[in-house]
Amino acid sequence: MHQRRLAAVSLAVVTVLTAVCGGCSSSKSTTSQASPSPAVTPSASASPSASPSASESASASASAGAGGGAIVAAAPIGKLGEILVDSQGRTLYLFEKDTSATSTCYGDCATAWPPALTTGAPTAAHGADQSKLSTTTRTDGKTQIVYNGHPLYNFQGDKAQGDTNGEESTAFGAKWYVVNPAGNKVEGD
Repeated sequence: MHQRRLAAVSLAVVTVLTAVCGGCSSSKSTTSQASPSPAVTPSASASPSASPSASESASASASAGAGGGAIVAAAPIGKLGEILVDSQGRTLYLFEKDTSATSTCYGDCATAWPPALTTGAPTAAHGADQSKLSTTTRTDGKTQIVYNGHPLYNFQGDKAQGDTNGEESTAFGAKWYVVNPAGNKVEGD
């Protein structure tokens, strides 16, 4: 049993490192790529349920990188240009109601807009800026990713890599925007 668990953890780490590094070699590295990094399949995923905490758990496990820290990367997405995505290529958003690094999105808001969670220090990849990454503790004790002072979220209406269905939507008292690698909101045309 212990050996199977160790093998599963080792496979997950190799999968994450492969996803993060992509085509990296030991002699040179790249700082950006033309497409989002490939999906990372966690070795243990959250089981689906109707509770808000299940969507938050799914967000955390979907973004988990080596050592438990989430991965935040930049990827070119249509007319919006380079924007932040998680390790599965899912778009990350800021909420204008958040006027500091502390989230104001809870309850129904956090169900529709699951916070981007991490269980360790988040890591920047593919054009995201490590110095802009930090975290905040939510009221439930979970750790949310913050980028350039903005708590980050996914949108439940985004079903695939590159979806930006939440861009400029108004819900729960303010607008939602995708975030560029500089850490600023991106307004569509």
